[in-house]
Amino acid sequence: MHVGDNGVATVTMVRTDKHNALDQAMFQGLVDAAEQVAGDNSVRAVVLHGDGKSFCSGLDVASFMAGAGGTGVLLKRDDTRIANFAQRVTYDWSLVPAPVIAAIHGNCFGGGLQIALGADIRIAAPDAKLSIMEIKWGLVPDMGITHTLPKLLPIDVAKELTFTGRIVSGSEASQLGLVTRTDEDPMSAALALAEEIAQKSPDAVRAAKRLYEETWAGNDPAAALKLESELQTGLLGKPNQLAAVVAGMSGEKPVFTEPE
Repeated sequence: MHVGDNGVATVTMVRTDKHNALDQAMFQGLVDAAEQVAGDNSVRAVVLHGDGKSFCSGLDVASFMAGAGGTGVLLKRDDTRIANFAQRVTYDWSLVPAPVIAAIHGNCFGGGLQIALGADIRIAAPDAKLSIMEIKWGLVPDMGITHTLPKLLPIDVAKELTFTGRIVSGSEASQLGLVTRTDEDPMSAALALAEEIAQKSPDAVRAAKRLYEETWAGNDPAAALKLESELQTGLLGKPNQLAAVVAGMSGEKPVFTEPE
């Protein structure tokens, strides 16, 4: 992980010889990275990507079969958390206060796709290959997809992709709503977007992410409206909100402080 002077953190999955397939070390690395950026108030946006030819080709089953405990380690759950070890590499991105942008290229299969779904925004290469691939191995997707996919796809589209495991291109994924948009250079596009977000009030950006995470597609309008008011009250008159107003009226670049 690297955090630039602009507040943009870059998290890179590195197992290039395996198309960044997920072994236990990769799972642990992603969990650790999410915790690290979540606890760093200087981080204003996160870009998540894979090194080499792919974003992430999914679970490295062979590596788990060869290790002690097999894939059972993935299902272990800390009593203090709602997500198990495997689910944390997707769910924990929702716990990062700053926006997370996934830059997708090459293969993005199974667990790799679920990691991307855990991001707030997904930018994919038009020729990227994406699949909810677990059905190929006689399994269901179980890395937090029930927390992410319902916010993006109608249930019939989700079922078709899950029942068949078919591979869709980045372009089709964009049409379906599985990714936010496409770009020939998703990494550059993700960094540019992260830089743009990093120039906004970090207090407001974090509050907006929390607002949507806690209310989107919910069935409690009273709680959602109350949270809007509470978050707005917490922003009004604070230094970063005033800096945004001054910048908006003067046309000058705002200078924001780190969130408290």
